[in-house]
Amino acid sequence: MRRLRIFSDGCSKGNPGPAGIGYLIFDESGTLISSRGRYVGIRTNNEAEYLAAIEALREALALGASEVELFSDSELLVKQIKGEYSVKSSRLSPLYAELMSLARNLEKFVITHVERGENHEADKIARLAARSSSEIQGGDPLQY
Repeated sequence: MRRLRIFSDGCSKGNPGPAGIGYLIFDESGTLISSRGRYVGIRTNNEAEYLAAIEALREALALGASEVELFSDSELLVKQIKGEYSVKSSRLSPLYAELMSLARNLEKFVITHVERGENHEADKIARLAARSSSEIQGGDPLQY
């Protein structure tokens, strides 16, 4: 059983506008095992938040995760995934469905809202990616 912790973030320079995603994946001992960011085109901020979570879950599953705790500073994303808010946006509905489909492949999936300050590394990667047109990856998020 592999337990992973993920911090994800998405940002958009305009709404919609040039958008980026960023995430960090830690193993259960707290060791950073992956950090990535990517430009995702012209998107809304909420779309970027979903895309960050989706890509992070895809990688977690590829790494053999059976349990994931995902942290996001997007209150909308967290409350929609928890079922506290409905998904009314036609732009977010397919992203919500994809995220939930990925989560069903895990034995345990927990999503938690964190304050922006607790998610600053994922935010930094997402902002850098929004200004770029390529993938950002590395082992040390502080190098971004």
